[in-house]
Amino acid sequence: MKKVLIFSLNYYPRFIGGAEVAIKEITDRIAPEEIEFHVLTLQVDSNLSKEEQIGNTTVHRIGATRPAPTMSDLKKYPLHYLKHWYQFGAFFAALRLHRAHHFDGMWAMMAHSTAIPAGLFKTFHPEVKYLLTLQEGDPPEHIERLARPVWPLFKRGFTKADALQPISNFLLAWGRRMGFKGSSKVIPNAVNAAHFSHVYPNAEVQIMREKLGKKPNEVFLVTTSRLVHKNAVDDVINAIALLPENVHFVVYGIGPDEEVLKKLAQTKGVESRVHFLGQIGHDEMPLALKACNIFIRPSRSEGMGNSFVEAMAAELPVIATQEGGIADFLFDEKRNPDKPTTGWAVDKDNPKQIAEAVRDIIARPDKVQEVLKTAKALAFDKYDWNLIAKDMRTLFDEMLESR
Repeated sequence: MKKVLIFSLNYYPRFIGGAEVAIKEITDRIAPEEIEFHVLTLQVDSNLSKEEQIGNTTVHRIGATRPAPTMSDLKKYPLHYLKHWYQFGAFFAALRLHRAHHFDGMWAMMAHSTAIPAGLFKTFHPEVKYLLTLQEGDPPEHIERLARPVWPLFKRGFTKADALQPISNFLLAWGRRMGFKGSSKVIPNAVNAAHFSHVYPNAEVQIMREKLGKKPNEVFLVTTSRLVHKNAVDDVINAIALLPENVHFVVYGIGPDEEVLKKLAQTKGVESRVHFLGQIGHDEMPLALKACNIFIRPSRSEGMGNSFVEAMAAELPVIATQEGGIADFLFDEKRNPDKPTTGWAVDKDNPKQIAEAVRDIIARPDKVQEVLKTAKALAFDKYDWNLIAKDMRTLFDEMLESR
């Protein structure tokens, strides 16, 4: 049996995102008698144990804590500094864990959070094989700018890796640009396609529409987005001002830009048509999507973007940019004539194009049905967790067998 140490800034059950979901979905599908996984992560919440078993992983937590902290607490002392402290605290903790468990490999999840401790650990233990996963959603230039004070250590996290697993071709190019020379394979994140394609009784969908205040003649755009600049919720609000009164925008998500976005909706005179509904649970999301008409997130940058594929599985037409990893699965009728159409592409920072795409979707119901069928098939054929876990298991086997 092989043993693998996973570096992850966060992990279950608090403050999880796509990266943490990927770790759990993959490790839960690999038998513990084949690979024993350990996760080294921040504790943050004093109510959590320093060590516990979650699924097929043993979780080791380190760092300062507060009782039941909120998202806003993460921006306050001392929790605000933990992501910086982790870069070195995780390295020393990994050395201690290695003495006890004798790891065969390590897996660093997201370079901006884990490249430094993984690169340092590899320097001291070159015999331990090192896989780096790139899942970053922020622009690489932004990440590199933040890493400038520790640039040699950050870059070492790329150059010391034995294998690279980016979730998109866009991130693969970044890994190569950062100096990685070894074996690499693009393995995207997956979604629970069956969950998002669940067929609800018409009565349940209607109840959800009534809860949203949606009238029969209204068209509801919907996004599931963290409210930050890169997700371009502001561009959708600006586009709503260009569209008829019966077009509304439902925003599921929270984030630091929420008040600014609400003020923008007021300034544009569309506050009654832009509905900020806060965070939504994964279990509720498929029904919430099906109660709306169009999924939209005109991202300014994106490593991949699970939300788009989830919307495809839920059979909503998708409007998005083709920034970063979105270009791997969002194919536009005019921009990608050589590929089956899976959505409507717009340029970033272009509310006018967003409005045009909405009008096109409304005007062409037959085309929409054709696109929905193609997009749903793509979600099931390429982005299923069982397929992704199988590819990851092969990658682990190839890397660890070369030890």
